[in-house]
Amino acid sequence: MKDFVSLNIHQDVPYALDKYISYDRISPKYQAYVAATSSITEPTSYSQVVQDLKWVDAMNEEIKALENNHTSDIITLPEGKRPIGCKLIYKIKYKASGDIERFKARLVAKGYSQNKGIDYQEIFSPVVRMVTVRIVSSIVASKKWCTHQMDVY
Repeated sequence: MKDFVSLNIHQDVPYALDKYISYDRISPKYQAYVAATSSITEPTSYSQVVQDLKWVDAMNEEIKALENNHTSDIITLPEGKRPIGCKLIYKIKYKASGDIERFKARLVAKGYSQNKGIDYQEIFSPVVRMVTVRIVSSIVASKKWCTHQMDVY
């Protein structure tokens, strides 16, 4: 439990996690996994990102993918409107074995600053996993249904 941090504000909590969770009885292999995954941290600011080439590469990869997919266009905003901000989120993707698969950066809009009916009318997410499409398509085929339109949520 050396790396376990608990901000226990209330000292009189009857079931504090540190009294029930321990790494003492887990296998050495899993201890190594926990140590590996907890020793590498995900950056929370741009100043942390620029210090590590792996994260800079991940950020550049995300920007390049957005440009290649023509995700956005530069337009003139209507008078009185402000653009919605965005930020990059950084995540470490792990394989099932616990090894690092890749460093991932994702550009996300700060949608919480929007007001329904003013800044947007409906929500649309253009991303769907192909696994989901295959599963839904196989159900449609097995039931011998006809598909006219497919919305996956």
